[in-house]
Amino acid sequence: MAEVLRSVERTLAVLRAFAPGQPELTLTEVAQASGLDRAGARRILLSLVHLGYVWQDGRHFALTPQVLEFGHAYLSSRSLPQIAEPHLRRLTRELREMTALAVLDGAEICYVAQVPSPKLLSVTIPVGTRFPAHATSMGKVLLAAMPPELLDVRLRAMELKPLTPRTATTREALLADLAEIRRQGFAISDSELEEGLRGVAAPVRDADGKVAAAVNVSLDAHDPEVRARREVVPLLLATASRIEADLRLKPGGHQG
Repeated sequence: MAEVLRSVERTLAVLRAFAPGQPELTLTEVAQASGLDRAGARRILLSLVHLGYVWQDGRHFALTPQVLEFGHAYLSSRSLPQIAEPHLRRLTRELREMTALAVLDGAEICYVAQVPSPKLLSVTIPVGTRFPAHATSMGKVLLAAMPPELLDVRLRAMELKPLTPRTATTREALLADLAEIRRQGFAISDSELEEGLRGVAAPVRDADGKVAAAVNVSLDAHDPEVRARREVVPLLLATASRIEADLRLKPGGHQG
């Protein structure tokens, strides 16, 4: 049992070596940061590469988006969907459109809460559904919130597939979109995931001020875009603020 615990401790030490300011490390740097010898650090790194949690490029190693599956489990256990759902229902009543909440999981977004539109022919997207982050308004909001060095690592691991003629399929085009989203504080995605679908999304920050999720309204792309900007965006941002206020009031959150 002691040997098993030591193995877990050594593996966690290797993972923790990749600090925010050091997204890419050599074997020597990992060994120094984790307190292990080179042989021990190399065995763990190669095991993590094999399992998909670490990416290797020559002499350098970096974490892959797959490590976020642990963060996704944490968010789910903290009942973020339950906190958000009443606010999503209110927004759906106000706009008569489908609303949703999603988190970033690797190169995809994962729906963790959803309220269908009351319209007769509305589309329903079940909780647990995944879509490529680069082609969705929520995915772009979540990518835009990442620190530059972590975003760079993330983009290297992403395949920017064209889902429609309007999908951003180059790193340059996607980075330009993300810069605009940071500037304005929300995202509008027109027919990038699916023809005829417009998504409007805003970030949701946790008690520490970090973007933990994104909230979204799905619209018919044939509706005037002015409606998205003048009507939907203000209500969406207000909804995100109310969810954030409830997150701060949770046990362990910061009040005031």
